[in-house]
Amino acid sequence: MLGKALLSASVSAPPAAYVEDVFSTYLYTGNGSTQTITNGIDLAGEGGLVWFKRRDATGNSTLTDTANNGRLFTDLTNALNTNALVSSFNADGFSLNTASTPNQSASNYASWTFRKAPKFFDVVTYTGNGVAGRTVAHNLGSVPGFVIVKRLDSSSTWRCWHRSLPSANNVIHLNETGAYETNSAIWNSTAPTSTHFTVGTNANVNASGGTYVAYLFAHDAGGFGDAGTDSVVSCGSFTTNGSGVATVNLGWEPQWVMIKRASSPLGLFVDSWNIIDNMRGLTVDSAAYLAANSSGAEGGATTVWSITNTGFKYAFGGDASATYIYIAIRRGPMKTPEDATKVFAAQATRAASNGTTSANMFTSNFPIDMYIQGMRSGVNSSQVIDRVRGGSIYFAGTANTNAEFTGYNARFDDMDGVSATTTGGATSDICGWMFRRAPGFFDVVAYTGTGSARTVSHNLGVAPELMIVKRRNSTSGWVVYSFTIGETKGLFLNGTNAEFAASNIWNDTAPTSSVFTVGTSAASNASGQNYIAYLFASCPGVSKVGSYTGTGTTLNIDCGFTAGARFVLIKRTDSTGDWYVWDTARGIIAGNDPYLLLNSTAAEVTNTDYIDPLSSGFQISSTAPAAINASGGSFIYLAVA
Repeated sequence: MLGKALLSASVSAPPAAYVEDVFSTYLYTGNGSTQTITNGIDLAGEGGLVWFKRRDATGNSTLTDTANNGRLFTDLTNALNTNALVSSFNADGFSLNTASTPNQSASNYASWTFRKAPKFFDVVTYTGNGVAGRTVAHNLGSVPGFVIVKRLDSSSTWRCWHRSLPSANNVIHLNETGAYETNSAIWNSTAPTSTHFTVGTNANVNASGGTYVAYLFAHDAGGFGDAGTDSVVSCGSFTTNGSGVATVNLGWEPQWVMIKRASSPLGLFVDSWNIIDNMRGLTVDSAAYLAANSSGAEGGATTVWSITNTGFKYAFGGDASATYIYIAIRRGPMKTPEDATKVFAAQATRAASNGTTSANMFTSNFPIDMYIQGMRSGVNSSQVIDRVRGGSIYFAGTANTNAEFTGYNARFDDMDGVSATTTGGATSDICGWMFRRAPGFFDVVAYTGTGSARTVSHNLGVAPELMIVKRRNSTSGWVVYSFTIGETKGLFLNGTNAEFAASNIWNDTAPTSSVFTVGTSAASNASGQNYIAYLFASCPGVSKVGSYTGTGTTLNIDCGFTAGARFVLIKRTDSTGDWYVWDTARGIIAGNDPYLLLNSTAAEVTNTDYIDPLSSGFQISSTAPAAINASGGSFIYLAVA
């Protein structure tokens, strides 16, 4: 027994799985030649499916999988086209053939990659036998929530089973806009199990000698995250109210959703199998859509769909008491970052615009969720733009109380930064600080106020240590929470104020790993008003939210880093003081270090030496003023490695 116990203890647990390991939305421009897409998904070793759709013009919705490596079109009934779309499935993505569809020169495409993984997704091929009750084994390891079957050797309708349809006799067609139907010959009146699914005698799913492929999606099966208990895919339904509105609570924020009206069609775009995702513009206010059953180009941002931090919303006037089905995939990354360069970047000057959206004005080498645009020459204060609100919506300055504006031309649909057709000012006038949402580091939450004390869910995974909240649709100050001064006090990002009593802002309640609390203050929770919150936490080796007491002499701030801080924000809390920002892109050196003030429209100051490099964090200089290093003064900071 002892020997068996020791043997059991020596067997390591399987590695944790995260949604970023199994799913990716990757946007790219065709080049008419060979092209390799590196999205971090292991298709060579694990297998899976890649789904393509042209965005800027008509083009078939095209699938290729590692079991067949041909082409299937979800908007058509065609048999498998054996002309290979992909030249290789790689350990970190795939490579496209020369000038293949979809790789036409200068055309814009979306690709969605689904890796085979237990409790997420599976690809199964089989040969039909024409016998009712034929079972087909799968490796999903859980009961599927959604199954798609397509015949490969001849034309056929795409047949789909969804767990939310009324019975196992129901079927709905991926290539059509119609409502679900009843046909016992498709699934043989039998729901799938955790090991197999069943087909009947219908030739679309089980003709004798016919060849088929099936794509299976799990439903709320767990298996992911640090503890292996988090779900990353959900297959459900919703019914609209009398005003055509529904709010879906998934318990997490989605990054990709496919939605289909299961009720009788309206004869409108909402009848389609519409795909929305956060790379193409799924925001808190609207979403751009592509239809799986159509060759049409991308539909512009519509307010029919919008995202929440726990799910999504649907609102279409006149669509009362309608039933929809959906497949939703959780937003990533889920893994706590270990490398700060994967979640933060700074750029000292804006790249020049070339008149198109193909050139980044700021390059991060990761998809960004928020950037702060610093105005180095003054005139305006730092502007704030984020993915959750969308690239056309921005705060014109952290130094003022203005409501958000619309009309900005930033685009977040770049895999490595943010682009725009034009931006004001010379390239040297503007710097950028870019952040990616990640557990334990940074999160962005949009919410609507109620006027009564309430909690707001977040996805940071740990208790926020620094929170910045701004009212969106009306003038209001930027209110700041810092764990170092506590939940009974607050600060204004747009001012020099010392800490002040703020019981009605945070309701005297510290945030937790799942929610933060707001009180009755109009700055954080006016009834019917919209808000955005930026949440930061200390992430080992990546970021540090902390405090220090000034000495008036040289002071080392240990953040637990190994190569120093690349970004430093400092504010005095016991007395008045500005919000100072430094970064290594502009220079944190053993000499003069340029800084900007978030609470001011003043130009960048370049002739002072207030901080210096320190491998474990940063160093406060003895020459720093009282606003940074007054003896006995209290200070808070945010540093990123």
